[in-house]
Amino acid sequence: MTQHLAILPGDGIGPEIIEQTVRILDRLIADGLDADYQYAPLGGAAYDEYGHPYPEFTQKLCRSADAVLLGAVGGPQYDQLDRPLRPERGLLAIRKDLNLFANFRPAILFPELANASTLKPEVVSGLNILIVRELTGDIYFGEPRGIHTNAQGEREGVNTMRYAESEIRRIGKIAYEAAQKRNKKLCSVDKANVLETTEMWRQIITAMNSDYPDVELTHMYVDNAAMQLVKAPKQFDVMVTGNIFGDILSDEASMLTGSIGMLPSASLNETGKGLYEPSHGSAPDIAGQNKANPLATILSLAMLLRYSLSNEDAAQRVEQAVGKVLAQGLRTGDIYEDGCTLVSCSGMGDAVLAAL
Repeated sequence: MTQHLAILPGDGIGPEIIEQTVRILDRLIADGLDADYQYAPLGGAAYDEYGHPYPEFTQKLCRSADAVLLGAVGGPQYDQLDRPLRPERGLLAIRKDLNLFANFRPAILFPELANASTLKPEVVSGLNILIVRELTGDIYFGEPRGIHTNAQGEREGVNTMRYAESEIRRIGKIAYEAAQKRNKKLCSVDKANVLETTEMWRQIITAMNSDYPDVELTHMYVDNAAMQLVKAPKQFDVMVTGNIFGDILSDEASMLTGSIGMLPSASLNETGKGLYEPSHGSAPDIAGQNKANPLATILSLAMLLRYSLSNEDAAQRVEQAVGKVLAQGLRTGDIYEDGCTLVSCSGMGDAVLAAL
């Protein structure tokens, strides 16, 4: 049965990195992958065309698709828009609309890039962390929220950290199952000494451990976790945490690998439908210059093949092609070092396609 993909190029470097990734997808389809795809706008591009960052056309396509591949959203030209119309609101809206509550952010250091990290090679060599972030709750979505004038006549900003027990249990289940498939170690990150919301989080994650006796569970306060990611990152296997903590920690972990331009991500719902995107942003400073690193997006395609299309062979084929290109010494500017060959965004796409 043909599986249908929605492809959302987005803004900034999004169209460039998506173009290179679609070349890989086209090759896989030519080689027998039973899939097709259709494009739609999201973010600033959608606002420009439809006056909304997540328009009805895009909503319908994404709801009917088996998986969604996204480039990036955002740009300084949209900063003055009313908040509900900004590109980032389109990203939040699609996550909520498709119930994409589980975000997978791997931080994997390819051996060839050990020197690209700002940390010593002996600290990061062999790094392979998976951060599981709850994506549709917490302070980003909690009510009440907003900016108002208080009783003293002073402007006041309000955001609410809120989690229901069911939300914690479902992300906990995803994290425990991910740990079972890896090294059976799970670290739950919270701030239970200060925040009642995360005190309950710790209680629930702890209680769930009896259902997964083969998984070693530890807990860590978020401030210590941030420090430990820099001090001794290889102590971690799978980390699970809430939306705001996960947002920060996953970006920190990504830089351990040398460049956020190397890291994919997946956001999944309970049926395995997912939104796949690179961990980096839209990089408007280099947009249109053919300088962007497309590897995170290409690796996001590999995650899409693995988690939503259940095609492990194709996923590994893409990942191995990326590994071959790095072993050949080809680098975009963000991961370049002396002795390597500097290539453009399209040049990297050429190389991965050839390796495939």
